[in-house]
Amino acid sequence: MNSDVLNSVLESLLRLPREQATVEFKCNWEQAEDIGQYISALANAAALHGHDRAWVIWGVNDATRAVTGTTFDPFAQKSKEGSNQSLTMWLQVLTAPRADFCFYEVQHQQHRVVMLEIHPARSTPVAFQHVRYIRVDSHKVKLADYPDKEARLWAMLGVKDDWSGELVPGATFDDLDVAAVAAARQRFADFLIRSELDTTRHASIRAEVAEWDDATLLNKARITKQGRITRAALLLLGKDEASHFLAPADIKISWVQRDAQNGTGLSAPFGIPFLLATDKVYARIRNATLDHMPDGTLFPTPVPQYDPWVLREALHNCIAHQDYLLGGKINVIEHPDRLVLTNLGQFIPESVEWMLEHQSPPEHYRNQWLIDGMIRLRMIEQAGSGIQRMFRTQRDRLFPLPDYVFSTTPQGHPRVELTLQGQVLDPKFTRVLMARPDLDLGQVLWLDRVQKGQPLSADAVKELRAAGLIEGRAPKVFISAKVADAVGQKAKYIHNRGLGDSYYQQLVLDYLKKYGQATRSDLDDLLLAKLPDVLVGQQRANKVKNLMQGMRRAQLIELRGKRPKLFWHLADATDKPPK
Repeated sequence: MNSDVLNSVLESLLRLPREQATVEFKCNWEQAEDIGQYISALANAAALHGHDRAWVIWGVNDATRAVTGTTFDPFAQKSKEGSNQSLTMWLQVLTAPRADFCFYEVQHQQHRVVMLEIHPARSTPVAFQHVRYIRVDSHKVKLADYPDKEARLWAMLGVKDDWSGELVPGATFDDLDVAAVAAARQRFADFLIRSELDTTRHASIRAEVAEWDDATLLNKARITKQGRITRAALLLLGKDEASHFLAPADIKISWVQRDAQNGTGLSAPFGIPFLLATDKVYARIRNATLDHMPDGTLFPTPVPQYDPWVLREALHNCIAHQDYLLGGKINVIEHPDRLVLTNLGQFIPESVEWMLEHQSPPEHYRNQWLIDGMIRLRMIEQAGSGIQRMFRTQRDRLFPLPDYVFSTTPQGHPRVELTLQGQVLDPKFTRVLMARPDLDLGQVLWLDRVQKGQPLSADAVKELRAAGLIEGRAPKVFISAKVADAVGQKAKYIHNRGLGDSYYQQLVLDYLKKYGQATRSDLDDLLLAKLPDVLVGQQRANKVKNLMQGMRRAQLIELRGKRPKLFWHLADATDKPPK
């Protein structure tokens, strides 16, 4: 927008009778996390109220609407002190789905004003750091605390328009695969028997299901509607040649093998019926047997790389939650040490942590009709419990936990990537990490990320540090001495922690005794390579700077010369020992 348009928008906002749900006025407020929360709240409020924009304005008194100007500069500000990441990029990364916003600077009445334009949420509510916010009057609150507004927002975003439950004109039972329907009959009988407490009825239930015709079976399984074919029926049971009914969706599961250098090996596409296709994909995956010794005995326990239930649940989740309107396929990429599964579509729960913490499923799903059918055919767990069981199964196996990554494709489509590791972490570490009874599953997830060298949120770091489980400086934290002692990683802990300052001071003194003087660059070459790995970027430079200033204050060394030719020398009292 040019300055004239921005000034016109600003004038119209200043004339509003009071602060609106989609307008916020500030002076010099510049806390990065607060800005991220307001982006979430205002994007969601704009969608809820049907506004085409929301605004945050810096340089205006919110009580008097007087234009006072601001010193806030979003273009120069970094995400946090010591970071090279711009504020805008940091906010983009931590909003999900990626929020659409833009900062502007404008001169108004001889005052500098900053305007943040925020577009409304589109496919799902916008979250910041895995939490969704909303505006209630002029207050920023968590969306989950206002279920009535949350329900209306989801409805406004069109999630209730279930593509999978829509009828398919022209499709008939002749377009369903006979073997898939037979498998569905067996699975639905199993579903009914599982929910029947009276074991004497199990045989009669199976006999009754066997007598139903196909229309009765699929109606009762809630896959068809009154004997008419739905998209869910074709996805699960349709013949491959009937996939044209679902165009332009690309109804495939693509399996690809990769070697250690990420080169492509064997590959194959698998179409509908998905009820049978997933077993074919599973049969292609090399699920090697590993010798696992989690209890430290001399007798290994043979275990598969991938738990069959976890692998099938992960694959079936891709089918259940794929956004078929985006036109992409499901991918299963098999590396020698891991499996990577991807599907298109926004991850609807607030976060993986939210799913692990809450006992109830989310109130909204993208493909509700498809999911209901998959539950009755025993392809997935009761809605909401599958991810929890996946994590608990991996924890019980003492294997790395599943890794979820939420990103976008080059075309801008939301994408969910799940990685299942096929290798064992250090058995001693794993035993402590997974078996400690005082750690809940959320804490186990955080420690698993520490073990993998993955970043943690500020709240997670704070909680693990308070529990004495981690040390180091964010973003590079490591397992604390308390845990390292238990898992035999003392040497790694000492390396991460680094040596005492006296060691580095003695290196400087020995250098100056030998060479007489040194530039800062000379001392950087001497010290930087010896600092612990936990220090990164500017932290390493600050460590050397603080060390030199400390030695200067202790009168061990002194700086001589004139800029730009400054050299460090031994101080007169060269017999002083390093402190």
